[in-house]
Amino acid sequence: MTKTRRTLAEPARGEIGVEQDGPVLHVRLNPWEQQDDVLDVVALDNLLHLLDELHERPDIRVLTLSSMGADFCLGSDRNEYQDALAADPTGAGLRRIADKAHRLCQALENTHAVTIARLHGAVIGAGLALASFCDLRVGADTSRYRMPEVGIGLPPAWGGAMGRLVSEAGAARIRELMLTCDVFDAATAHRLGLLHKTAPPDQLDEVVTAWTRPLVRRSPEALVLTKRMLAGYAKADRTADVSLLDSHLLAATLNQPRVPGPAAVR
Repeated sequence: MTKTRRTLAEPARGEIGVEQDGPVLHVRLNPWEQQDDVLDVVALDNLLHLLDELHERPDIRVLTLSSMGADFCLGSDRNEYQDALAADPTGAGLRRIADKAHRLCQALENTHAVTIARLHGAVIGAGLALASFCDLRVGADTSRYRMPEVGIGLPPAWGGAMGRLVSEAGAARIRELMLTCDVFDAATAHRLGLLHKTAPPDQLDEVVTAWTRPLVRRSPEALVLTKRMLAGYAKADRTADVSLLDSHLLAATLNQPRVPGPAAVR
């Protein structure tokens, strides 16, 4: 059978690469392999646009999320936070950016397609948060992970991910990693449940294909129902979820005078 490939309507500024292969949609961050692999507002807008389009695309059964850069993602664009505060000291602009991140993660969690994160290089902050909302996650055995927010004077308030990370890996270990900002490797991420599989970098695509091949043969209704049941049980652990306050926490923290201290290391 001949594979057909086509692209969904390209978002305005094309900060993500999108390619369709039958019922599988491949979404790639940083398609031009720029040096700074961060999630800026344009990327957030384009990912939201794409996930919104999927509501009308039941033929898309699987969505893979990867990056063409040297790293999967180095986190959010903190320069945009400072620019937003400079333009609007009330923090309203910054809250809008943070709310977009929250809506993106909710859309990723709730889409009908089974989502697969293909991770390599550094997976930092917002990058780890985004990946955590995917159904299945594979990481290169050389990949490394970090939650640096506390170390740079910010609350871990991107995308409402704290509740998701706790439900996926457990409160005790996430507490340790958030408070210490320690770097951890793929083996640790796998042991915690943040990764389902690890593989050498040149075998990541084989793992993704091994997951994708049977998924596209499953009953679409059974997959959607199972996804929603699993999401429901996961959210049951988050009944006191305060992630809607994340944008306010972030804006309030950045608006406060900074206390001089040792330089934070990303």
